[in-house]
Amino acid sequence: MGTRMKENTEMGDNSQLSLNHKLAALKEKSSNQNNENKYGYNSSTNSPSTDKILLEPYNYISQIPGKQFRTRLTQAFNHWLNIPDTLLHNISEITQMLHNASLLIDDIEDNSKLRRGIPVAHSMFGVPITLNSANYVYFLGLKKVLDLGHPDAITVFTEQMLELHRGQGMDIYWRDAVHCPTEEEYKAMVIRKTGGLFGMAIRLMQLFSSNQSDFKNLLELLGLYFQIRDDYCNMKDKSYEKSKTYCEDLSEGKFSFPLIHAIQTNPDDNQVLNIIRQRTDDLDLKKYCVDLLEQRGTFDYVKTVLVDYEEKIFKEIESFGGNSNLVALLNDFKIDQR
Repeated sequence: MGTRMKENTEMGDNSQLSLNHKLAALKEKSSNQNNENKYGYNSSTNSPSTDKILLEPYNYISQIPGKQFRTRLTQAFNHWLNIPDTLLHNISEITQMLHNASLLIDDIEDNSKLRRGIPVAHSMFGVPITLNSANYVYFLGLKKVLDLGHPDAITVFTEQMLELHRGQGMDIYWRDAVHCPTEEEYKAMVIRKTGGLFGMAIRLMQLFSSNQSDFKNLLELLGLYFQIRDDYCNMKDKSYEKSKTYCEDLSEGKFSFPLIHAIQTNPDDNQVLNIIRQRTDDLDLKKYCVDLLEQRGTFDYVKTVLVDYEEKIFKEIESFGGNSNLVALLNDFKIDQR
């Protein structure tokens, strides 16, 4: 029996050594390849002037920083994961690139007018070059994932990008079919769409961390909290009018969390559904819809849901030993801090 235990130990040690050798070989190969890698990509054939053209829509939207939530999230999680600063920077950069690229596509799919207080990129550069720019950045992000040098990194990237597009696809389907989802269906969509990049950042970080705690529930709660909060602010927060169109979700015909509640709790009254169907820019009609939601207690209900999520998130944070940076991040975005 002692011999078997010894053999198992040696096999485990050999397996770990094998993995370490593979990682070292990957990093060495990446370092030695300079401009060219095994996939035949040669960055030296791409001139800076070409990139300037290809990335113009992306750089246009990136010039106006958003809330930097994803960057702050990765920094907060590094309290637990403790990966080197260089890796943290690279992973934060990847998720920020993918997020900004996804916004270019979202604005086309939603026919948005403003993003971060300026006209959307496709209204400046046109739809074709904006789409190409977004997809180009997706693949630049993929290349950066490969450059991380971990054999599982590409799997994480693929799985999370699939989730992102599954969630986005359902959101679009409900809008275009004028089909109001249930709250549970909406939450499942948000976990995929909003949680896609949340999950990617943390899973990539864990590839290089000794901390393999299961943060899935916490990440899902965070994704739900921030999306529902955004839905609420889209209709109630006057500061959103400066960076987006007033009640933009109504103009897009989007079934946001407040609108779903208003429809589901009053199934015999089609006023809200009819307003959503029109994708209206009429300010009076939008204000009337907001009044309807006020009368139906929708906004009070949404605030109750958000408070419930806050409490659950704080409990999750404590269960992992606490995290003052993550608590501070959440406090900065609480509804009563608007």
